[in-house]
Amino acid sequence: MERRDFIKITGAGALTLGAAAVGCAPKKKTAASAEEGPGQMIYRENPRNGDKVSLLGFGCMRWPMVEKDGQRVIDQEAVNEMVDYAIEHGINYFDTSPAYLMGQSEKAAGIALSRHPRESYYIATKLSNFGDQSVEASLQMYRDSFEQLKTDYFDYYLLHSIGRGGKDAFEQRYVQNGMIDFLRKEKEAGRIRNLGFSFHGAKHEFDYFMELYDSGEMLWDFVQIEMNYVDWTHADGVRNVNADYLYAELDKRELPIVIMEPLLGGRLANVPDNIAAQMKEREPDKSIASWAFRFCGTYPRVLCALSGMTNMDPLLDNIKTFTHFKPLTDEELEFLERMATQMMEYPTVNCTDCKYCMPCPWGIDIPGIFKHYNTSVTEGRYPQTQEQKDYRKLKRAYLVSYDRAIPTIRQAEHCINCGECLTHCPQSIPIPRELRRINRYIEQLKQDTL
Repeated sequence: MERRDFIKITGAGALTLGAAAVGCAPKKKTAASAEEGPGQMIYRENPRNGDKVSLLGFGCMRWPMVEKDGQRVIDQEAVNEMVDYAIEHGINYFDTSPAYLMGQSEKAAGIALSRHPRESYYIATKLSNFGDQSVEASLQMYRDSFEQLKTDYFDYYLLHSIGRGGKDAFEQRYVQNGMIDFLRKEKEAGRIRNLGFSFHGAKHEFDYFMELYDSGEMLWDFVQIEMNYVDWTHADGVRNVNADYLYAELDKRELPIVIMEPLLGGRLANVPDNIAAQMKEREPDKSIASWAFRFCGTYPRVLCALSGMTNMDPLLDNIKTFTHFKPLTDEELEFLERMATQMMEYPTVNCTDCKYCMPCPWGIDIPGIFKHYNTSVTEGRYPQTQEQKDYRKLKRAYLVSYDRAIPTIRQAEHCINCGECLTHCPQSIPIPRELRRINRYIEQLKQDTL
């Protein structure tokens, strides 16, 4: 189906199905509301099995956290409230992993979801055997996921982040240890309903996995890719692939697509002021984030776009977007391409705050440092030269906010370039080099040598 024809169909509401189509959950009263007149969650039908999947999926990598007994733990009460509200308003796809939130995500998801009828939601989780590829450790991780998620089957199961390390890493993690054969048998037994993979890597690596599919050696049921209006044509082409290429390759094979990082780790919800102003001029009543989600939903092969929602505010806003969904026009797609081009002019780090690099063996808060730097750049609080207007004010604000956001012992200057983080980053960011760049920038600010 051509995208132009799809827009006409969705505009007529042909793909909109009632939430009752996938079961109902106990309703919970809440003071907040996402309602804005009549509207229903948009569902996409998985052509492979008829699943009616909510176009908005709940990514469980960013559950709310609290301090308890000196530890950062998931706020289970807040998670329960969010899951209740999500299911009540039609979200039925929940994506987690044993690796998320230092191993806490699956358990929290299991507690929250198991309070609802099993047929009212789809669970997606992953074999995240980055650290230990042995068959014993991999099997234990797989079995633990059933216990953590309180289920006896997985709706969508993924080989996690293949592409990292290329063919050799894939062979070690899934082939040589016999796990891919084991997972195929688990699918035949019904304990896995759909088997796929999430991808991070270069073009030749993606092409290799497509060749495995074409040859019949690996019959994937779906694929999860990073896709947003910046990465559509502005990925670096070395460590990551333009999403327009990934989409086209999957589309021609009629493989359902699940989208991760539609907001680039939140950066497309907090764009630079000049870009935000242009978006608000066009859609004053819509959020900045809604542009990114509408971009993903405009493409018909997308089964589900995941959002890692940390509190009720983005949950409400995203439900509003997908219950009053409008695909982008060709002109609006061209507008977003111009916005993406402008975004590339900002010297940010391509960090999505996934925290796979943590814990750093030297205690450095890698994602915190990148987040502070990126936010300062995109919000215009970024001193660039001593000739800049308000340079002194910007300099002080940056240094003070950096010390407040990142404890001294966890700042970039303490990186020893051990490289432990490099193998864990799905974006293939040269983390030690970026930490040195940010630390060098901070020292230049302190010494007034910019």
